[in-house]
Amino acid sequence: MRKRNIDKETQRMPGSLEPLDTAVQIPYHFRCPISLELMRDPVTVCTGQTYDRSSIESWVATGNTTCPVTRAPLSDFTLIPNHTLRRLIQDWCVANRSLGIERIPTPKQPADPALVRTLLAQAASNSSTSHSRLSALRRLRGLARDSDKNRSVISASNAPDTLLPIVFAADKEREPDELTHESLALLVMLPLVESQCESVASQPDRVTFLASLLSHSSIEVRVNAAALIEIVAAGTRSVEHRILIGNADGVMEGITRILSNPLAYPRALKVGIKALFALCLVKQSRHKAVSAGAVDALIDRLADFEKCDAERALATVELLCRIPEGCAAFAEHALTVPLLVKIILKISDRATEYAAGALLSLCSASKQLQRDAVAAGVVTQLLLLVQSDCTERAKRKAQLLLKLLRDSWPDDSIANSDDFGCSDVSPF
Repeated sequence: MRKRNIDKETQRMPGSLEPLDTAVQIPYHFRCPISLELMRDPVTVCTGQTYDRSSIESWVATGNTTCPVTRAPLSDFTLIPNHTLRRLIQDWCVANRSLGIERIPTPKQPADPALVRTLLAQAASNSSTSHSRLSALRRLRGLARDSDKNRSVISASNAPDTLLPIVFAADKEREPDELTHESLALLVMLPLVESQCESVASQPDRVTFLASLLSHSSIEVRVNAAALIEIVAAGTRSVEHRILIGNADGVMEGITRILSNPLAYPRALKVGIKALFALCLVKQSRHKAVSAGAVDALIDRLADFEKCDAERALATVELLCRIPEGCAAFAEHALTVPLLVKIILKISDRATEYAAGALLSLCSASKQLQRDAVAAGVVTQLLLLVQSDCTERAKRKAQLLLKLLRDSWPDDSIANSDDFGCSDVSPF
């Protein structure tokens, strides 16, 4: 009888835990009635039943309005943490540690919507002291750091509409202070809808204010200002407003300086390239980026980007190569061609496509750059590319580049073989 019960109760542990030994029996009341797995964050619903938080939240999110066990209607969707049961589960895990069971961590409780609304009201109240408002903002920022769910709760309380006036009040009512910086730091952790982005992008004084923050003595303030510029530029559909942001005095210069920050502050590199890419999507802003020194910043930091950011950086390089001044600036940097050649087939399909596109623009503009590319080994790289599983766009760019470089190939180059042809290739 006991053997049958053990077999029935034996299940896999959740998350990263290994399967339980067959001699271990999880107590029935430690299991979630929905997932049948050990509960990590037990919560009790209004019917008195206890479930694992993630399971009951998924149940409700799919449209269910009844208790899974009792089938009684859930008149209140409040989830009350069952701390007693959670501690019992943790004690059981510790007692069975020798059997390979890890103690579940104490979960952080999600933000209470009522508390969030109270803190936002406190932060927005001009009748409250600066200390009180700052304390509320810091508590909200701490909650936002804890989890995606908390950020969703804060956003659902219309936090951006509360925070935007606080950030930009410094432009007219007071000098930028901790209240400005703390509200800005929280704001960039939240998504903004288009109307909120437009409320910034359409007002030159707000754009000018953000540009001034890009020269602040604090690296965190500078990076947060750049983050808001990126969010706003990416979130507005108005080309005119995006041009306004990109061409505002100090914006491109400030973002370029952020890219040059020490690697000890990696967020600067990530935010800087996102902002630069968002602004360079508009052709009318690219000349400003080149004038601000973006070309040197991109090439000098190209090896330091992580995969996703490297793709974004290479896409920006290709965009800047499409204007004459950008092409000329990249041509003057001795590392441009060798780095782009080296990147082909090394990072990702997208990175390869952007690198090939940038090389195509550069080599189309200069015979010397064609010779430099060949000397750097681009022919072999391109031949491998057209035979790879890379994107069709990347292959088309590679074929066009091979055709362009044919006159620059050495006499004994493998690329002179008649086995490869690249005529009649469309660039689109």
